[in-house]
Amino acid sequence: MPGTSILSVAQMQAADRAAIDGGIAGLALMERAGAAVAAEVAARWPVGRVVILCGPGNNGGDGYVVARLLAAAGREVEVAALAPPVRPSGDAGLAAADWTGGVAPLAGAAVEGAVVVDALFGAGLSKPLPAEAEAVLRRAEAGAAAIVAVDLPSGLSGDTGRPLGYAPRADLTVTFHARKVGHALEPGRSLCGDLVIADIGLGQAPTQLWENAPDLWLDHFPWPGAQAYKHARGRLVVISGPAHATGAARLAARAGLRVGAGVVTVLSPPSALLVNAAQLEAVMVRAFKDAQALGEAAKGVQAAVIGPAAGVTPQTRANLAALAQAGVRLVVDADALTVFRDDPEALFGLLDPDDVLTPHPGEFGRVFPGLLEDSPERISAARTAAARAGAVVLLKGPDTVVAAPDGRAAVNVKAPPWLATAGSGDVLAGLIAGLAAQGMPAFEAACAGAWIHAAAGELFGPGLIAEDLPDLAPKVLARLLSLTLPRTGRVG
Repeated sequence: MPGTSILSVAQMQAADRAAIDGGIAGLALMERAGAAVAAEVAARWPVGRVVILCGPGNNGGDGYVVARLLAAAGREVEVAALAPPVRPSGDAGLAAADWTGGVAPLAGAAVEGAVVVDALFGAGLSKPLPAEAEAVLRRAEAGAAAIVAVDLPSGLSGDTGRPLGYAPRADLTVTFHARKVGHALEPGRSLCGDLVIADIGLGQAPTQLWENAPDLWLDHFPWPGAQAYKHARGRLVVISGPAHATGAARLAARAGLRVGAGVVTVLSPPSALLVNAAQLEAVMVRAFKDAQALGEAAKGVQAAVIGPAAGVTPQTRANLAALAQAGVRLVVDADALTVFRDDPEALFGLLDPDDVLTPHPGEFGRVFPGLLEDSPERISAARTAAARAGAVVLLKGPDTVVAAPDGRAAVNVKAPPWLATAGSGDVLAGLIAGLAAQGMPAFEAACAGAWIHAAAGELFGPGLIAEDLPDLAPKVLARLLSLTLPRTGRVG
């Protein structure tokens, strides 16, 4: 499956070992890593003093390479070390021996006003920083011109994105081969600052975790062919709430229409019919009086959104069951999740692998109690939830995770803060359902919907409200179309 991999620490270590076993010297990999960091420092901060903080392992070895290369280029370089390399004859020891400048004690590092290269500890760290290392990094945070982290900011877990007590906030992180989990999940993603992934010549590592980007799902995107007509592009229904709570359904419906569903209908309680009809144009409106009537209205429909402002009521439970019995692909959000908080197994019994749940953390906790807190990080929680539910789970947040029952998962690594506004999630549900209605597989539809949602938020920027998002979708789709044509030479 194409896509930009995200690796665990163990997977990265395995890729390193495989390269060395395949004949690439470990010192050569260290040279490539150090060269990548040195090049970024030289390009971004071409003048000024550079202080390199070296640890006793391979991360420190990378630092010694950086020091040697920058000094050879004429830069003023100072090195301060926590300790000598653990193995003087190992790769880090050899790199340290090639550095002919002085090495100061870490505690005395003059970090103020310098570009500081944090080469103390990499992604494999599993315990809090030594007090001496924490102290100098705190001084660097307060007074350095910039902090450049080698692999990860020291003290940040490569497998969870959480500090192991304390980790500094870097301006730039240069990592190697692939993004690690700690680069993708918050707060790690923010602590890394700008992220550069340097190719140091390792082979591909098998993974079921990817960055959510178009190369992951674009081959599945349901572009219309030359013979397309509206019913062939999929029929989507969105279940409205009562008369005083109809806006969420309209947001979802408009998003589904904008993303390409051919026929979109808001199915409305009779009391809300006129409210919805007065504010909809291309989206149709139809009344239903009970769950049985809803099931009849959903026959022949490809996808449905249920939950936004639907009400936490027995009627919502009955409506979801009717849609499931009608064979409609479901996007289940908001109230349609919360209504099952006392009996989540009843919800899971109604789901199929081509359905999608879209909880925020609070809703996730109601349907999967304790799972988020008991998991090492959000990816593991979402994967367990998807396997338990037998459906795709999209766990919302600044690092939205999409997980399939078969273990595949993707992380949105770019999520603009402007999306944190009421109704934004309703638009996301509509985008996913609109793609599902057109036949896009559930995991890919959820990933694509989340990416389009984030891209639309980036386009608008400050001042965004949910009503803006559906009408930004065409610009995002045009960008995707420009990526599709070079790959296939055609659309549809």
